[in-house]
Amino acid sequence: MRQKYSPNKLAITMGDPRGVGPEIIGQIAPVLLTQYPDIDFICLGPQGFDPGIGEFVSVGVFEGTEASAGATSALSIEKASALALEGTVGGIVTGPIHKPALQAAGWKDLDHTSMLARITGSPDVGMLMNAEDSLSGHPLRVLLATTHIPFRSIASKLHTHLLVSQAKLLHQGLSTFWNMESPKIALCGLNPHASDSGLFGDEEQTIFRPAIHELSDMGLNISGPLPADTVFIRALKGDFDAVIAPYHDVGMAAFKTATFGKGVNVTLGLPFIRTSPDHGTAFDIVGTGEVNTSSMLEAIQLAVRMSKNVFDTASHQA
Repeated sequence: MRQKYSPNKLAITMGDPRGVGPEIIGQIAPVLLTQYPDIDFICLGPQGFDPGIGEFVSVGVFEGTEASAGATSALSIEKASALALEGTVGGIVTGPIHKPALQAAGWKDLDHTSMLARITGSPDVGMLMNAEDSLSGHPLRVLLATTHIPFRSIASKLHTHLLVSQAKLLHQGLSTFWNMESPKIALCGLNPHASDSGLFGDEEQTIFRPAIHELSDMGLNISGPLPADTVFIRALKGDFDAVIAPYHDVGMAAFKTATFGKGVNVTLGLPFIRTSPDHGTAFDIVGTGEVNTSSMLEAIQLAVRMSKNVFDTASHQA
């Protein structure tokens, strides 16, 4: 983390102005002001979308078009990142964006994670899905080794170096933000039954096992490769602090089934804290009164907790 740091300030981006982000942030404003009187919030969004939580920074005008929605979403993220990089805020919480709108506005980033990596120049980042509570009563944390790519591209993107770098990011994140001394990490296999000793593919042997050996030699507490149909159940029982999933849907299907409404997306590897709710723009329920504010609240609560953990650790080491 950088030297200049503001643990009691957080930036919140409203996301796509057509989506549920502005509605949710407006609804939780009274809760935030009551629950966090010691936190200064800076909200960023289009002109006219001030939710009344602390300072509001306007990043342009939403004109009703998809391109203007994408532009104000992207500019909010860029401005919030700048505030974090300069130390004005301790972290950012991002509202849901619409990826096609980013493209319509001229941004080439596929998602929040790739955008934040580009803005900060971070070579290695990780998408960690975190829930402090689940259907089992245990936390569930799932890191996606590969994220928003077509299924047919997974095999070519998945390699030993990627698994090693993602596991190192995860270990460091759990140690720094959750104060875990020796986090237990499970590596989920790619093939059915983790290939059953090579019957259903050789990736577990040629890609996963070298990664396990390298990480174990570094002193990481790592297990696997374990079958996808059992590893998440074991994590939900408390056997592991986190699971690395080889591709998006195998991790997200298990995660959202067990934690929906409580999940938070955390980007590891950035020079600042970033969290986000685990849902999208949900255009179909905007204005219906059906929006669920729980995931955004969880994202803000986790950002506050992570920020204070980093600050307390830095203070003790000073």
